Amino acid sequence: MNTLPEPAFEAPWHAQVFALTVHLNEAGHFVWGDWAQRFGAMLKKHGLTKELNGGEDYFTAWLETLEGFLTEIKMTDPEAVEQMRAAWEHAYLSTAHGDPVTLDGAVKP
Repeated sequence: MNTLPEPAFEAPWHAQVFALTVHLNEAGHFVWGDWAQRFGAMLKKHGLTKELNGGEDYFTAWLETLEGFLTEIKMTDPEAVEQMRAAWEHAYLSTAHGDPVTLDGAVKP
């Protein structure tokens, strides 16, 4: 019987934010230990002490950590992050079900 392996991530964005974080570390923008310390603190802040399976709550905390860390090391600013988040939210909410969500042609709020 030929079965497909379980996906490593529950959602595409989980893989993307993970890959982006690894890339930024490998490009020398931060030390992994610094990242891990901040991520651990964020998990504690969110009260995510239960056994995590890498699901939505885990990667929401991961993304929040990355956004804060990139702001801290001056790779972005909170206003730019919020503008991008709002643009993606608008694109998501105005895209027909089943269609890919893109920022192309999206009207920014």
